[in-house]
Amino acid sequence: MNQFEKEVQSNRNDAVDSAVGFVVSFGFFATVFAVAILIDLFV
Repeated sequence: MNQFEKEVQSNRNDAVDSAVGFVVSFGFFATVFAVAILIDLFV
């Protein structure tokens, strides 16, 4: 058996980490899009 499987550093669920990453990146790009729309409206 692999020694890394015996000494697990983090036993968190990978789905939670990937969901958080998706939400954070989606929020960032949505914010950039909203700022661009506001600039387009007022300029």
